[in-house]
Amino acid sequence: MAVVSHGMAVREQVHPSRRRALTGFLFFAPFLLVFVAAIVAPLLYAMGLSLFRRRLIGGTTFVGLDNYLRAATDPQFLAGLGRVGLFLVVQVPVMLLLALFVALAIDSKRVWWPKLFRLGVFVPYAVPAVVGTLMWGFMYGAQFGLIGQVARAFGMDPPDLLGSTLMLPSLANIVTWQFVGYNMLILYAALRAIPQDLYDAAEVDGAGELRKVWSVKLPALRPALLLAAIFSVIGSFQLFTEPKVMTDLAPAVIGTSYTPNIYAYELAFNGQLVDYAAALSVLLGLVTIVVAYVVQLTIARRERIL
Repeated sequence: MAVVSHGMAVREQVHPSRRRALTGFLFFAPFLLVFVAAIVAPLLYAMGLSLFRRRLIGGTTFVGLDNYLRAATDPQFLAGLGRVGLFLVVQVPVMLLLALFVALAIDSKRVWWPKLFRLGVFVPYAVPAVVGTLMWGFMYGAQFGLIGQVARAFGMDPPDLLGSTLMLPSLANIVTWQFVGYNMLILYAALRAIPQDLYDAAEVDGAGELRKVWSVKLPALRPALLLAAIFSVIGSFQLFTEPKVMTDLAPAVIGTSYTPNIYAYELAFNGQLVDYAAALSVLLGLVTIVVAYVVQLTIARRERIL
């Protein structure tokens, strides 16, 4: 009888924990279902497509990693990858420095109408990328754009901002204009989370405003800067909308392989090479993951040294 009572007591202890686990799983299940349907399934489908090749004669055949080997030596894909790599190296630091400067300026409370200033910096992020790119594209035009008109008004030759030499900086300017406000908000939120005690302690030690920025604010901003840097790295490799819209204004400069995303898009929807485009997409995703991880590792190592 004592054994039976002990068994019932154990079941009573186990069942509540199982019920809690089941309840937790039921709350988690909708997210898991959406994650699998929206993220995992398309990735697996693209990976599956990348292992096959469709031919007009012979149908679809399994080719293993041949599409990946072809992509690794594809000069158009490699040229586009190098172009977005250069874009990343130049544009991301400039954008993050501008966002950091604006966030520090607003947090210093020395800016007139800080709420209006913050809203004004953030507004370009709310403008659709297509609209923003078209607006800048018409301003870039040497014959019809605002920049050309201003240059001629001062008796200067307008720069060819839609030419092959300046196209990448022109695109970088558009992306910077769009995303400075977004990154500024991330950094400003981190600044507002710094405890007032740290500022009070710095003032007791006789620190001025610049010293507070260097010794209090910048160290506290490192996690937020890391987050913004990783988002920017991923966004750089996803560069598509801005150069795609610019194609109509500068068709001789932006071809079908200007960026890896445009190249994969053209191959899939205009070249009917869906399997090879899938291999390019998977390879680009792997490159993005590796570069983002290297950036994270480098910043984390510098934090440990400091």
